[in-house]
Amino acid sequence: MRKVLLGLLVLLILGTGAYLRFRHPKVPMEVGYAGDRQVIVWSTSAQVREVVTTVSFGEKLDVLQRFQDQVKVRTVKGITGWIEERELLSADVWERAKDLDKKAAEMPIEARGHTKVLSNLHIEPGRDSLRLRQLNKNTPLDVLARQPVAAATVRGAGAGEDPATALPGKKEDWWLVIAHNSDQTKMAGWMMGRFIDLDVPEPLPDYASSAGMRIVGWFELNRVADASQKAKPQYLLIGTHGAEGQPCDFSLLRVYTWGQKKERYETAFVESDVCGKLPVKITKAAAPGGEVRFEFQNLSGKGAEERKYVMKQTVVRRVRQAGEAKPLKRKR
Repeated sequence: MRKVLLGLLVLLILGTGAYLRFRHPKVPMEVGYAGDRQVIVWSTSAQVREVVTTVSFGEKLDVLQRFQDQVKVRTVKGITGWIEERELLSADVWERAKDLDKKAAEMPIEARGHTKVLSNLHIEPGRDSLRLRQLNKNTPLDVLARQPVAAATVRGAGAGEDPATALPGKKEDWWLVIAHNSDQTKMAGWMMGRFIDLDVPEPLPDYASSAGMRIVGWFELNRVADASQKAKPQYLLIGTHGAEGQPCDFSLLRVYTWGQKKERYETAFVESDVCGKLPVKITKAAAPGGEVRFEFQNLSGKGAEERKYVMKQTVVRRVRQAGEAKPLKRKR
């Protein structure tokens, strides 16, 4: 009897080893990636089900089967289960997202801010474009570029979108941002401008508010010492009037410098006849006290032109191109 049991045990071990060696896992239909911060993998596609495991954003998943809006997947650890189709990013979308990350990483930062509420990050500007990821409230953002989008195609809104019905002809601002997520990852994408709260340094918000200016971006030009020898930054501030969706990225620019006598910021330069296009290029001084230059593309004339300015200490002037007429002086 003992020999029989021992023989059965040997056969069982050999059979198990052969199965593990020669079995072939099911070939996936395609490859996808987890498209949310935490994606739950369920035991079945039925309503009564159990949690099998969870996968993090960007984790590779083998797609084994599709049923209505459910997808059967296999994780990198070999665990199989079902997820919602909207929580899966295709390999094509994932590659597009990686390309967008590379493009955004090379772009200059025009402003910094954070998400006001739970917000959606999209692959392209527009509510109908594919959602890449949902961002938590207070997620830090690097703001890079703006795109006005017609809002008349709104079909509805989910979590992270504005439920307001768009009027015919209305446009809304969409911004390309880099989100700094709580899991220490960064991701680029487009999001609605009204969901971004800019982290504008003091006292610039008060100055802009008194001038009726909606801030678009700001740039530190240089630093000067105050009475206590503490370094004070001097700023270029860009903004606009009116509602979102305008053709110009910005229509106003102001330079604020630190006044030594009154120990406060003063308006050193104002220009309000521009239709500025981002980005704004800043060239810092080569040595302390040297000239700072900034420039951008202006669209308010007959065509696109490069507007260039130079600042030395607290004096700012526009650098005009050869043959460009000087503006007429206004009579008082």
